[in-house]
Amino acid sequence: IEPPGAAGWQDLRASLGSIRSYVLAHEAMARPAAPSENGILDPDGANLAAVLARMSERHPESYRALVAEMLRILPEFRALEFVPDGGNIAFGLHLEENGVVPAAELSQGMLYLLGMLALAFDPQPPRVLCIEEVDRGIHPRKLREIRDALYRLSYPEAFGAKHPPVQLVVTSHSPYFIDLFREHPEEIVIADKHGRAAHFSRLADRTDLPELLREGSLGDMWFSGILGGVPEERKG
Repeated sequence: IEPPGAAGWQDLRASLGSIRSYVLAHEAMARPAAPSENGILDPDGANLAAVLARMSERHPESYRALVAEMLRILPEFRALEFVPDGGNIAFGLHLEENGVVPAAELSQGMLYLLGMLALAFDPQPPRVLCIEEVDRGIHPRKLREIRDALYRLSYPEAFGAKHPPVQLVVTSHSPYFIDLFREHPEEIVIADKHGRAAHFSRLADRTDLPELLREGSLGDMWFSGILGGVPEERKG
């Protein structure tokens, strides 16, 4: 029901309705997919092949940029190829040396990376994007690439993109990932769980933050429990 006289209600409702949330599943992402009607990645990434194929046809500039970034991060490959599979679409990665590795034979990390790039190079992204366990399956050396790819959404002008900035909410338990935000502690929120309730606190609000940053890495402090977010332990 629309409140009478509520200015901007339609825009707010449209923005809230466009929120997308993801928990990517590598097995689903590797399967052939029916052609995509709207180019929106499924919550588990199951239509990844169709989304990439549609982007290559409808938004070739974004697709070329995505593939170029993929090949930079994964130099063992030289192309992304689509393969007809009945009425569905499948894909594989062409090795630099020779041969094509089908999606079903790619590692979890490679599939998750492709899913992240599909989101990062989406020419029409949502205003709010939520990703669960953004570091899952990713080699620690590649986490900076994931962070930078997602920064394309939050800071589009810096990358020459024309869409409005996207609000990203991503979760991670990785000390390596949190350490990448040492220079931007305002982007880190610590979650402390107590039973069924969770308390959220901004790292930048800590009065002892300057002292902590002089002591060592954010990752080490997160792992040791200094920053909070420590799992509850049974007492007694």
